[in-house]
Amino acid sequence: MKTIDESLGHLRGETRYIDDLPEPKDCLHAAVRLSESARGRIRSIDTSSALALGSSVIVLKAGDVPGENQIGFTKADEPVLPEKEWEYWGQPIALVLAETRQLARKAAAALVIDWEELPARTDPRAAAAAGDFILPSRTIVWGDAEKAFEDCAFVVSGRADSGGQEHVYLETQGAYAELRDNGTLFVISSTQSPTGIQRAVAQSQGLPMNKVEVEAHRLGGAFGGKEDQAALWASLAALGARVSKRPVKLYLDRKTDLRATGKRHPYSSDFKIGADKEGHILAFKAEYFQNSGFSCDLSPAILARTLLHATGAYRVPNGKVVGHMCRTNLPSFTAFRGFGAPQAFFVFEAALDALAQAMDLPREKLQRKNLYREGDPSYYGMPMKSVRAEESFDRVMDLVGWDKLKAEIDDFNTSHRLEKKGAALLPVSFGISFTKLPMNQAGALIHVYQDGSVLVSTGAIEMGQQVSRKIGVIVARILGIPLEWIRVERTSTLTVANTVPTAASTGSDLNGMAAKAACEEILGRLKAKAAESLSCKAEAITIDQGKVVKNGRTTALEWKELVEEAHTARIDLSAHGFYATPGLFYDMKTERGTPFAYHVYGTACIVVRLDVLRARCKLEAAYIVHDSGNSLDQKVDLGQIEGAFAQGLGWTLLEDLRFGADGRLLSDSLSTYKLPDISFMPEKLVVDILPGRDNPVAPFNSKAVGEPPLQYGIAAYFALLQALRAAKPEGETRYDIPFIPEKIEAFLKGRAL
Repeated sequence: MKTIDESLGHLRGETRYIDDLPEPKDCLHAAVRLSESARGRIRSIDTSSALALGSSVIVLKAGDVPGENQIGFTKADEPVLPEKEWEYWGQPIALVLAETRQLARKAAAALVIDWEELPARTDPRAAAAAGDFILPSRTIVWGDAEKAFEDCAFVVSGRADSGGQEHVYLETQGAYAELRDNGTLFVISSTQSPTGIQRAVAQSQGLPMNKVEVEAHRLGGAFGGKEDQAALWASLAALGARVSKRPVKLYLDRKTDLRATGKRHPYSSDFKIGADKEGHILAFKAEYFQNSGFSCDLSPAILARTLLHATGAYRVPNGKVVGHMCRTNLPSFTAFRGFGAPQAFFVFEAALDALAQAMDLPREKLQRKNLYREGDPSYYGMPMKSVRAEESFDRVMDLVGWDKLKAEIDDFNTSHRLEKKGAALLPVSFGISFTKLPMNQAGALIHVYQDGSVLVSTGAIEMGQQVSRKIGVIVARILGIPLEWIRVERTSTLTVANTVPTAASTGSDLNGMAAKAACEEILGRLKAKAAESLSCKAEAITIDQGKVVKNGRTTALEWKELVEEAHTARIDLSAHGFYATPGLFYDMKTERGTPFAYHVYGTACIVVRLDVLRARCKLEAAYIVHDSGNSLDQKVDLGQIEGAFAQGLGWTLLEDLRFGADGRLLSDSLSTYKLPDISFMPEKLVVDILPGRDNPVAPFNSKAVGEPPLQYGIAAYFALLQALRAAKPEGETRYDIPFIPEKIEAFLKGRAL
């Protein structure tokens, strides 16, 4: 296996992130003072003790923001620094600059805040009862659910709760800002959204966007946590640089990052589901209470994806789903891999499980009977094409030998009193595109230099998912040259303007198609020049591994010579490419349309072993059948599938994001927040990739891979539930993620947690 070149730098510790970059001699370090209650009114901030610590100390407050003290765009509810009130425990309320990081943090701690406690709310259902919503609620209705419920042989209802999840990126939030000639601000940000940073900094500094230059180098992980959330830290660094007229670096320690930043949205949801006596689902209703936190952030888009994945991989002829963005005094919850879809998948699978229990029917029979099929319309009016739900489901069942596996589990459970096993299947149908339609666009700038080497700039941010490698592969294939001749550059707002965030699993699709368009433009010019040199038509020319081919035969003309000839002939060797996903539309009034370019399908089977005495479980095996189209790089895709699956398992079984009743984050360190490690993963993990199919809206018929596999981890919840029912058949089911040992024990002892 050939090693990916850039991975060597990571292994050697040579890769540089923001905190590794050389600092100018006059660089100041920044620190923030965080609030110490869920809601409070600021009476005064005494800076004298902080300023007395050193002549370099500068303290900045809300009144020092030169532009609009606001970085919220969907809704103006997120100040750079609060003027009168803070709204969550851990909100930055002052910025401190000093010559060293240690001094800046010491000075921030020395600030004396005179404040008054205000009433706070942390429960989304309580917020909903009080009518405290970020934005108006959304509802999708299809068919006639109430009439359909009357025709059902079985109807069940219940509640499903899912907790939040920390991103725990390796590189914490950080930014570097520098004031340059003519008042221009140069910012390096650890962000998934350079244009978002550019816009936030420009707004808060009272500058036009053309006076703010943003670079995003490789990120040390993000998972959605650096999409909108990076804007605050970049804006604070820019504020420091603008006021001090010196370069400023702001880099959070882990505890500050955990306390001050948003996480995956917790949801509390109610469901009702009904089926006929054969098990065909006739109706479904759900009401989602999204804990949005204190500000809007990305909650509307996340709720939209929840509503558009409400029935998972299943066709349901009648239904109604309602989503509420509940405002609470907690950090603003934000994007996280899956972006609202995992919460929806869990609710529907919980409803399906409750229905199976009421019908005394194996859960997998209900699942298989109701999967989407080719040509089925989705409940929001999109025709489902190239559907692979049944194919992936059946393939997993064959892969694991489902009937034999169930018999083995039954035998094990009969013969083992203190250990039980369970297995569950989970199908996935995941829509790919931004749910905010104008965001489905991208640009690329490509230069071919005189020596034949190629430089590629796009809006895609490399954060460990190998999007740069995939874009390089696309460029190499189009131009017909070795990958080694191509360099994919860091993202800059100077080279590619108006970028969209690298998110929603669209990075390779959008930016890859834009790069493809630019390459095809350059290639057309080069083919015309080659045809002129070889006395033939341009249609006869192809380029393969750097060799010019005429009518299928390799010629003496090579790529580098052709490029030099084109340059000599004054032919443009640069091109800007642009791509906008075709066919997308959505009517928010009718809640109907085609919001996705395509769907990714797959199914997982997970087997767990429960230790009844110790109330803990072990993942024995996991089998995944996944639809990744014609993969651009299958090793990269396998890594993404396994990594997303691990995060899904962590959310489902392990990661207990916990706030106190007073709104304080209790899991505020890596000693109190447990992450999945290699020993937590299944002893056996098999990933089977389905053969590719046509997918013309993505490069070379590939498919997105970043987010869909996270849903597979939900199967572990239901596998564990099966094992628990084998141990205590009369146990009361509470659908509640994560299924940590305390909840296992509560189930076994028949008590509330």
